[in-house]
Amino acid sequence: MNDKTSPYLPANDAQRFVLHNEIHTRPSATFKLPALIVYVAVLNAGISISEECAHLKKLLGQDKLDLDQMKGNFLQLQIGDYKIIWERHTEFSRYTIVQPLPTHAQWGSTLPEFASHVATGTDWLQGIPGKTITAIHLAMIKEGMHDPDAIYKSKLWLGEGTVIGARMGRTSDDQSHSHLITNLRIGSDGFERILVMAASSTSENRAGRIAQRILELETYRIMSLLSLPVAKHLASKLAQTEVRLVELTSRLETKTDSDEVLLNELAGLAAQIESTTAEHSYRFSAARAYDAIVKERISEMRERPLSGIQTVGEFMQRRLAPAMATVNATSERLAALAQRVSRASALLRTRVEIAAEAQNQQLLEKLTRGQALQLRLQSTVEGLSIAAITYYVVSLVLYFGKTLKALGFNLNPEILAGLVTPVVLFVSWKMIQRIHQSLKEM
Repeated sequence: MNDKTSPYLPANDAQRFVLHNEIHTRPSATFKLPALIVYVAVLNAGISISEECAHLKKLLGQDKLDLDQMKGNFLQLQIGDYKIIWERHTEFSRYTIVQPLPTHAQWGSTLPEFASHVATGTDWLQGIPGKTITAIHLAMIKEGMHDPDAIYKSKLWLGEGTVIGARMGRTSDDQSHSHLITNLRIGSDGFERILVMAASSTSENRAGRIAQRILELETYRIMSLLSLPVAKHLASKLAQTEVRLVELTSRLETKTDSDEVLLNELAGLAAQIESTTAEHSYRFSAARAYDAIVKERISEMRERPLSGIQTVGEFMQRRLAPAMATVNATSERLAALAQRVSRASALLRTRVEIAAEAQNQQLLEKLTRGQALQLRLQSTVEGLSIAAITYYVVSLVLYFGKTLKALGFNLNPEILAGLVTPVVLFVSWKMIQRIHQSLKEM
């Protein structure tokens, strides 16, 4: 159904069909056995889809492919008797070429150079834009499952090296639907070699699912290990940072340096750790995600052991698990170091705040004492002000009384001044109080 609104339903959410169809965006290939699958995964940092499109056009022709066909990050093309599948992911792109098994490459024969049998030609493979991260030749045949010499004959296909493998899946009659054997070594042609011996009844759909699981397993194994060199590189750097933090904490405890000096050094250390975390956190998170996919693919294979050799799951547990443990330990160590620096900084800030509060308390006490002295001084000044005002007003009354006496009035100036003095004193006091009241109300 297209994205038109159903006559029986409310209007569709804008993302409904996009989210629903996500499950169908990367279907596994279907093909007949026997087949040879040539698989290359490249890191696509700095590589655009248009560049990958231009490279695919070299096989199809300029007029048979356009950029719109690649917007879904998946493309499956049939070219003659072979099929090419292109997939683009966040960090890598995958090219899968499915072709019939060459006629001379029968069960038990030797294939010294798989690359010479690639349908697209080696020049086209070499020109794929990006940096190779995984390259695999996966041969899938309908023979060998019940051959007692299967391990020996498989080594003719795979080359030297200790082989690992397993019986995969379980059919209705409690039998495996295929056997996987590989040595997980990169040959002189740059490819790993994997051999799958499938049951004669294997369908095209099952063949595609088996191939997809195996190719994804090896790709995500390598992608998860991209973080291992980063973790090893950070080990010595983190050790130096931890030593420096211990030294700073010791100086913080013994108070051998000023708080300002210690705070500046802790801030610099915190910035350094934060920079390291920002630079590598994505790589560590991606490693955990890729490792989870590896474990999921191993689980989907439903392995059962072949006599005398390790299963893929056992091999991964012994080799991949320690590497991922190192990566996870480094990530946790970095996070723990950031927390320790944060706690030390918080402790120092607390000490600085306590010291600042003590200084503020002393300053407040000084201000309180100053205000008390100022109040006493103000009271003294007010008393003097009232006395001065009274003195000058009474003097004026005295002069006025003398003037009246000189004009012939029967009046004693001194008695007049003495009688007026209490009145003037009271009025002056009330006037000062009123001024204070008005200032408080402002």
